[in-house]
Amino acid sequence: MTALPPAITGWFDARGWSIHPHQQAMLAAADQPCTLLIAPTGGGKTMAGFLPTLAELADGDHHGLHTLYISPLKALAADIRRNLTGPITEMGLPIRVEDRTGDTPSSRKKRQRADPPHILLTTPESLALMTSYEDAHRTFAGLKRVIVDEIHALAESKRGDQLMLALSRLSTLAPGLRRIGLSATVEDPKAIARLLARHPDPCEILMADPGPDPDISMLQTTEPPPWSGGGGRYAIPAVLEEVRKHRTTLIFHNTRAQAEIFFHHLWLANEEQLPIGIHHGALAREQRERVEQAMTDGQLKAIVCTGTLDLGIDWGDVDLVIQVGAPKNVKRLVQRIGRANHRYNAPSKALIVPANRFEVIECVAALDAVRDHDLDGEARGPGPLDVLCQHILIRAAAGPFHADDLYAEVITTGAYADLSRDLFDRCLDFVATGGYALRAYDQWQRLMQRPDGQWQLRDPRATQRIRMNIGTIVDADKMQVRLHKTRGGKPLGEVEEYFASLLRKGDTFLIGGEIVRYEGMREMVVEVTRTPTQKPKIATFMGTKFATSTQLSDRILTMFRQEDWPDLPPHTRDWLHLQRQVSRLPERDRLLVESFPHDGREHLVAYGFAGRNAQQTLGLLLTQRMEAQGLNPMGFVATDYATLIWGLDAVTEAAPLFSRDNLVETMETWLADNAVMKRTFKGSAIITGLIDRNMPGGKRKSGRQATFSTDILYDTLRKYDPDHLMLRITRDEAMRGLVDFGRIEEMLARIGDRIDHQRLTRVTPLAAPLFLEPGRVPVEGLANQRLLEEEATRLMQTAGLETTGT
Repeated sequence: MTALPPAITGWFDARGWSIHPHQQAMLAAADQPCTLLIAPTGGGKTMAGFLPTLAELADGDHHGLHTLYISPLKALAADIRRNLTGPITEMGLPIRVEDRTGDTPSSRKKRQRADPPHILLTTPESLALMTSYEDAHRTFAGLKRVIVDEIHALAESKRGDQLMLALSRLSTLAPGLRRIGLSATVEDPKAIARLLARHPDPCEILMADPGPDPDISMLQTTEPPPWSGGGGRYAIPAVLEEVRKHRTTLIFHNTRAQAEIFFHHLWLANEEQLPIGIHHGALAREQRERVEQAMTDGQLKAIVCTGTLDLGIDWGDVDLVIQVGAPKNVKRLVQRIGRANHRYNAPSKALIVPANRFEVIECVAALDAVRDHDLDGEARGPGPLDVLCQHILIRAAAGPFHADDLYAEVITTGAYADLSRDLFDRCLDFVATGGYALRAYDQWQRLMQRPDGQWQLRDPRATQRIRMNIGTIVDADKMQVRLHKTRGGKPLGEVEEYFASLLRKGDTFLIGGEIVRYEGMREMVVEVTRTPTQKPKIATFMGTKFATSTQLSDRILTMFRQEDWPDLPPHTRDWLHLQRQVSRLPERDRLLVESFPHDGREHLVAYGFAGRNAQQTLGLLLTQRMEAQGLNPMGFVATDYATLIWGLDAVTEAAPLFSRDNLVETMETWLADNAVMKRTFKGSAIITGLIDRNMPGGKRKSGRQATFSTDILYDTLRKYDPDHLMLRITRDEAMRGLVDFGRIEEMLARIGDRIDHQRLTRVTPLAAPLFLEPGRVPVEGLANQRLLEEEATRLMQTAGLETTGT
């Protein structure tokens, strides 16, 4: 056990503070190879992670880097530096603390490699970059401890996979390295511990007192939620009233577009001119930092925000969190709730605002889950191969290596523990030569094997390109938005390149809470002017739409079994009772399918409750099955809960449409040549290094250039090398990502052959909101030809001519 020196205990005593039991437990576990601490937000878990380090560094004997702190967010790393530097100075400890992120000047980064601080705060991408340098063995030689904060947020993404591969490298460079994971919200501690540990080493799990349950409820509004939509605009008067009553309120949204639109209307209704800001990831860094500083200084009553503020920035004055829109994920909701009353043993206060009528049901299910401490999470599969390919390139940039050594290192990472040597060698061959179909091209001849068996870069100059393209985040291509006044006009933020391509001069849109007018594009910059009096015509972003988790869907379906719903407001309760009278309610182990005529078309609704991406895919597959059966589908629309299809002919028998074999066969045919596959291929091609996103000289390929390159590559590989590793990676990624076929298979396994097909004469209450949903997808098929023929016949008859012609 590590004992605290007098300088630290005296600092605690001077403030009348005592060390929490879980902080004491972390000191006792200081020499363990791996420790995972799960403690409530505001419980001092970050200090618990650092206490062993502060104790070990207090005597000033250690030289060089001792502890590496890794955060999912740059802003969180900067916040920890501020919060750590103050106590270290007050304790008089000889400890140097610095951060290193994408915002750190290159001169400081270079100096940190040669003369690292005792404690370095960084992100997964910056750590991967540091391991790519030839002098990495010197930088990390004295490293004793790694602290991974908010580990739950990294565990769900490729950033976490890349981080754990980087830690496998660090454990080689610094034998005996100890790992610490910190989190407030973990649904499966053992799974996170396996992820964090150096396989097959164990990882000790410490559970802190969870503290009091949060004070959480649904916001009461005078106006009921609308039937569809996701903005929550109807609740603005009630939200403003809550903002007035509290010191500081965080108002969370699930997408940037919803945050922008809500902030705009909130500001229009803000007659008292209460100080309210907006914060999301597409805003200019300067604007985000201004909002963060104003928040730290206590100058704001509220911030409208997105996931950029999900994680642990410590703003003690926040006493209310409002979640606008169903949270879709209980774990995310708990994380956001924890931002309020960021103090140990103080209950967090939160309100949920359902954006539409169905979300009322989801919000009640989420509230029940929070009260039951039932967190959700989808099981992750084996480590993704595109991340492994990038890791091999990063390792090659640092110098020659033996394949046996690198393989042995990689399989100490939990997600890659079961990786076969054959599959590793396929990844190595792909990185070295591009694979069978591409090995004839010089640009993909990247590694060579020396006579001594070691692998090295064929061209040492390739290190610059490798380092410039490190990272696993492949968002939609972004374009900077700047004010038009001067060549170097004020940056406002970013919009997707696709969105920018649709703009015409004079179009208006929202960004950073401002209405701006599109003036033109210059050097890949969107130039705008302010137009505060005009009405914005266009929402600002496509936005990311979360899918409702499996656990929340199950809770909703369980609620439907009840005879009555006392926790639901009367308008929603009456709606469900009416659905039960007219048709029936969906059940967990059965599939409800409704079909009915409406507005001259036949409609079919499948209530799969499989999440937005899976329901979207189900619409694509079902319409293809219906097309093959001559049912002439014309289009579909999907939500998290259901898929609505319309067409010319009625479905008389639904069961064959949902045959697993038929859907899988249709899926394989559809995936073979599809825009989703090409989009997925592009993302994986960038991560593997097959395509460079960033070029030397600060240049960056536009989205169109990258898409053009990857489309050609995809078509080439499909034609000449169908077993190529990149096609395997692409299919795996598509099936669990944009397509989410796994959720469809879960649904099919859940329902078996229990399909309740209700043939009705009119639209049902549960189906009605689907007719108001945006994002309709047309089906280009035989229905169009039949409609044209019917219209031609009608015109001929109107003209008094016989269609048979004589």
